[in-house]
Amino acid sequence: MQLSKGSYAAVGLGMMLGAHVCPRSHSEIEHADVVFGLVSDAIVELWLQEMRPDMRSLQPYYAEGKRRIQSYREMIEAMLAEVRAGHRVCGVFYGHPGVFAQVPHHTIAQARAEGFEAEMHAGISAEDCLYADLGIDPGTYGCQHYEASQLLFYRRRLDPSAYLVLWQIGVVGDRSVSRFETGAAYRRLLLELLMGEGYPPGHEVIVYEAATLPISAPRMQRMPLSALIDAELFMHSTLVVPPAHPMECNNEMMTRIAEIDAQLTP
Repeated sequence: MQLSKGSYAAVGLGMMLGAHVCPRSHSEIEHADVVFGLVSDAIVELWLQEMRPDMRSLQPYYAEGKRRIQSYREMIEAMLAEVRAGHRVCGVFYGHPGVFAQVPHHTIAQARAEGFEAEMHAGISAEDCLYADLGIDPGTYGCQHYEASQLLFYRRRLDPSAYLVLWQIGVVGDRSVSRFETGAAYRRLLLELLMGEGYPPGHEVIVYEAATLPISAPRMQRMPLSALIDAELFMHSTLVVPPAHPMECNNEMMTRIAEIDAQLTP
């Protein structure tokens, strides 16, 4: 008997248990031949298992001291093996499956390269929750997003008149991609960089963590930038740095725009 051609779909559960799953993602989970899951915690995993008792958790691929890139490769191969076997495969991830998630992107790219149908369905990410919980409109002052370690590893241009959001602040400076936390020495380097970019040590920042259960509240801990060194941080903690300076008007551009407006005015 010839196997049917396999396919792959990456879907997101959103951040809050049961509250953020869209109908399309729910349908993919329900109708897939094989379901893999990589979610935020054990409670969410149990909830997913109620929907699909045969769900295969990807969590066991993680291990302390094991490079995350190796874990990712093993996860990708596990899912692709089922696709190659002719199955309709669904990978379920917390938040948005394409935000800070290498596994879904690489799985889709490899599946497509091998001629299989593969797609991603959007989910509610921690960024979406952050805007809602903190009352931030990224269109007001602008918003810069960086992975915290990347900001240290590479020369980036920061604009202190816009919001700055640093993801995975709890593992800032980790070059091994195998640790689940880093310490005060690494945070001091980050503070040194930020203060050099115009953020004073007393500038108020926010440590943010989205709520994952309906009975829990998001973490929105405000503190001066200098207090970040001793703050309790986790891999899923995000640092939100509000603007430290007002926006500066570009008078030259405003003048040129006015000239164009004048030419168009009858």
